[in-house]
Amino acid sequence: MATLSASAASAQEALVSYRSLSPEIALELARASLEACRAAGYQVAVSVTDRFGSPQVVLRDRFAGPHTLTTASAKAWTSISFRTNTSELVALSQPGQPQAGIRQLPNVVVLGGGVVIESAGTTVGAVGVSGAPGGPEDEKCAKAGIQAARDKLEL
Repeated sequence: MATLSASAASAQEALVSYRSLSPEIALELARASLEACRAAGYQVAVSVTDRFGSPQVVLRDRFAGPHTLTTASAKAWTSISFRTNTSELVALSQPGQPQAGIRQLPNVVVLGGGVVIESAGTTVGAVGVSGAPGGPEDEKCAKAGIQAARDKLEL
């Protein structure tokens, strides 16, 4: 009996279940973020990553600068990598702070505009926005995108 229950416990540990964004929700989030920035008069790029940091959707408004694509993707990747909004990393990674070294890591962008996406208390992805006049404005657009899909995310 003990062997059977030890075997069952090992099988349970071998498999992991997790929540994941569907492509439809990722696209809805990206579109809503883009629309929020358009309404404010900003031309931006938006990137939505899955929980592992892989891009699911990337959108660029027609007049957004060419740098906005990579910056939005890096903001989303940074946010999901550190499981926190990039605006929070700005203060935590200032020179002289214990986390200052993260600014030197490859692909890390420590500017506001990367926001973690959660569903029922679980991190499922991140959205990054780039192209508004500053990080706080980028972050507002990202949060607007998440808010637009809130009912489908079961927040």
